[in-house]
Amino acid sequence: MKNENNVMQKSQIAPCGMNCGICLAYLRDKNKCKGCWAPNDNKPKGRANCVIRNCEILNTLDSKFCYDCQKFPCARLKQLDKRYRTKYKMSMLDNLENIKANGFDKFIKEEHDRWLCNSCGGTICVHRGFCLNCKQ
Repeated sequence: MKNENNVMQKSQIAPCGMNCGICLAYLRDKNKCKGCWAPNDNKPKGRANCVIRNCEILNTLDSKFCYDCQKFPCARLKQLDKRYRTKYKMSMLDNLENIKANGFDKFIKEEHDRWLCNSCGGTICVHRGFCLNCKQ
């Protein structure tokens, strides 16, 4: 498994604030998801049918990010954020607020620093809590 920490880029940040570059579906070798902005071709069904990604309001926004929505944060985003805060110690709402307040460059730098594996330089998987490359 090779998951070098070069996945920290704006194109990997989903509308909900999830960094797809730290997601198990993105980091794994088999049935790899290319991220929320990629076509649905090889995307797991749950991600292809994501209520947030397919939100009609979101698709009318110039930024394509939930923080610009009049309903931000909507019930679905709050529910998703609560699950990720509880299970994975990561908040999509915090991510979105950070991006809006400080910009993508600063957010990407912080994500790189937070999810960098100190042992091999790979990426720590948010869903596993360790680097899939070296298992540290």
